[in-house]
Amino acid sequence: MILFLHNRYRAPGGEERVVEDLLWLVRTHLEMQAELLARDSTAVGRTRAAAGLLRGGLAPDEVADAVRRGGVQVVHAHNLHPTLGWRALAAARSAGARVVVHLHQYRLVCAVGVCFTAGEECVRCHGRNTLPGVLRNCRGSRGEALAYAAGLSLWQRRLVEQADAVIVPSEFARERLRELGAPLPWERVHVLAPTVRALADGVPPARPAPEGYALVVARRSPEKGLDVAIEACRKVGIPLVVAGEGLEGGGSGDGARGGAAVSDGGAVRDGGAVRFVGRVDEARLAQLRAGAALAVVPSRSAETFGLAAAEAMAAGLPVAASRVGALPELVGEEGLATPGDAGALAGAIERLRGDPSAGERALEKVRAVCAPEVVAGKLAEVYKAATA
Repeated sequence: MILFLHNRYRAPGGEERVVEDLLWLVRTHLEMQAELLARDSTAVGRTRAAAGLLRGGLAPDEVADAVRRGGVQVVHAHNLHPTLGWRALAAARSAGARVVVHLHQYRLVCAVGVCFTAGEECVRCHGRNTLPGVLRNCRGSRGEALAYAAGLSLWQRRLVEQADAVIVPSEFARERLRELGAPLPWERVHVLAPTVRALADGVPPARPAPEGYALVVARRSPEKGLDVAIEACRKVGIPLVVAGEGLEGGGSGDGARGGAAVSDGGAVRDGGAVRFVGRVDEARLAQLRAGAALAVVPSRSAETFGLAAAEAMAAGLPVAASRVGALPELVGEEGLATPGDAGALAGAIERLRGDPSAGERALEKVRAVCAPEVVAGKLAEVYKAATA
């Protein structure tokens, strides 16, 4: 029996999807029972969240009870802040379970988890020195910044001490955590890419549409580099469709310099047009990918993996992406560009549009890394190592 722990974020994103897909993977490919014990940051007031951070977690007995009741062998812990903390892991161990800590981001050291603040990469916090996060007010609230800085500094080592094994999503993520001074047991750190469930359905993806648009699937936040994608597509003369929530500034058409921004349902007629479709469901996203010539991942920040790139590749789309973080581990050289450089990204888009085999190569690469059977085999090895 595997018990997943996860404190959901206020703004759900890729990590929630990865947790759901891992639950599915354990049940279907490892043929093990798996349950999820989740808490939700949207249901926790700021005072209680701060208390959780400063105490190293709240109500750990709930976790111990779940372990005993379910005969749990392994607790697979994902985001633990602010309400689970190291105390949840200690409770799991005291109840007889082994613990696997899954670090999807850099939140062991970085209060915002992405090492990006004030419009730039940031690795100022190091080990237990989380004061730079307070001085730069990375959380956007001085009180919240103080709570995170203190909580991470106080309990970072205690949390790591509970782990029988640690998972990170890429080689880059492991080395960035090392650079940040994370006190991890490096001999017990395993690299495990997320699985992409679409690769399990056996249905061959559609070929890229040569005359289609470029597609960006991301939160509309500064580190995602939407403005760079808009400018690059304008240079190339290819329409751009943007799927994702949030705003990079004031309005729905923000950042659409040099082109027309139209809402969902509007026709994209010229190479400068940008269509914002907001958050879409999986069926709508599949439709968008089927009509695209390629996907664009223009991140400015050091992605720990690049799930948007992997899912686009699984749909048979070539990907033009920033040469940043873990993206070069997934995207081929011909699709990489200097972060923040619209001209370089435009060049990558042109190269991929002119290469009829680019989509097939992308699909082959993502299958080797993210196919459910590949990830399941590696996850089984992690669980075996944790329980040895």
